[in-house]
Amino acid sequence: MQFIDLKAQYEELREEVAEAIQRVLDHGQYIMGPEVAEMERALCAYTGAAHCIAVASGTEALLISLMALGIGAGDEVITTPFTFAATAEVIALLGATPVFVDIERDTCNMDAARIAAEITPRTRAIMPVSLYGQPADMDEINALAARHAIPVIEDSAQSFGAEYKGRRSGNLSTFSCTSFFPSKPLGCYGDGGAIFTSDDALAQACREIRVHGQSKRYVHTRIGVGGRMDTLQCAVILAKLKRFEWEVERRLEIGERYNRLLDEAGIARVSQRPDRTSVFAQYTIFVADRAGVQERLKAAGIPTAVHYPVPLNRQPAYSNRSRGGPTPNSDRAAELVMSLPMHADLAPEQQDEIVAALVEAIRQR
Repeated sequence: MQFIDLKAQYEELREEVAEAIQRVLDHGQYIMGPEVAEMERALCAYTGAAHCIAVASGTEALLISLMALGIGAGDEVITTPFTFAATAEVIALLGATPVFVDIERDTCNMDAARIAAEITPRTRAIMPVSLYGQPADMDEINALAARHAIPVIEDSAQSFGAEYKGRRSGNLSTFSCTSFFPSKPLGCYGDGGAIFTSDDALAQACREIRVHGQSKRYVHTRIGVGGRMDTLQCAVILAKLKRFEWEVERRLEIGERYNRLLDEAGIARVSQRPDRTSVFAQYTIFVADRAGVQERLKAAGIPTAVHYPVPLNRQPAYSNRSRGGPTPNSDRAAELVMSLPMHADLAPEQQDEIVAALVEAIRQR
C-alpha cells in the first residue's frame, strides 16, 4: 500500500502529461515559457486572486513574499512552531525573528486567540499555516492584523483546493503561498510553488524579485533571487488541473469516511471546523505509543508518517533565534500525531483495511 499513490494518479493522466511535456520540448522555452503565464491565469481563475506568481518552490514563495514586504533585520513575524521548518526558515534567513504562537489542541492550526499578546511595534507580518489541508481561522487573524496594519501571509502549502467560508485557500489574505511539491494536493513532478495576492504593487514586487530583482532585462530595481518555476513543471500542473476538482471531491469524501470510521472506533483525530473544508494533505490522528503503533502497522503493510515530531521552537536552529510564549499544545501534538495513507485514489476497501489494522495496533499497546 502506498502512503500517497502518485503512480495511480499518473496512470489516469498519462496522455495529458505526455502531451503537455511534449509541447514544451517542441517549443524549447524551458524558462518562463508560455505555460508559466497560462498556469498563472488558470490558478487565478481557480482561487479568485487577482495575481498568481509562479515560483521555484513553496519555500521561495514565502521568502519572496517577505522580501516584497521589505521584512529584514530587527523585524518580527508571528507564526506557528508546529509546521515544516520552511515557514520559520525564511523569516530567519532575512534576519527577522520568528515569534511562535501555540496551536489549537484539536485542529493543530495556530490559535488566533493567542496572537494579540505577541504583537509588538516590531511585528511586520502574521504567517498562519493551513495545516494538514485545513485553513486556519483567517477571518479572526485578518481582523486582528487589520487593526494593527499588519499584512497576513497564509502558508497554504498543504491547503490548495480547500475552502474557508465559501472562499478558496489562496485568496484569504494579503498573500497566500502554496507548494507544488509532488506529494501536495496539487503537485508537479519536482519543485514548484506559487504566490497569490490581489495587491497590484506587491504582485509586481514579487515578479521582479523572482528574476533577480529585474524590472526589465538587466535593470535591477531591487534585491531578488533566482526563484522561477520551470516551464516543464507548469505544464505538469496544467495537465493535472483537468482532474483536480475531482480529486478535491474525492479527498473530501475519503476524509469524511475516515472521520466516521475513526469516530466509531473511538480513535482521536484532528478536527475539522464546520465553516471550512480540508483537502487532507495529510490525514492525521492522535495516538499514544506512536512508535509501537507505527511498527505494528508497518508489519501489517500499512505505511504511516509523522508531521511533525519536534516543534520549531524546540529545534536547535531556532531555539535561540525566536521568541514566544509557552506552547504546550504544540509539544503534545508532536508526541501524538500520526498520519495515515491519504490520496484521491484510495479505495474504501483500503480504508477499511487501514482502520482495522490501526484498531488492532492500538489494542496491542
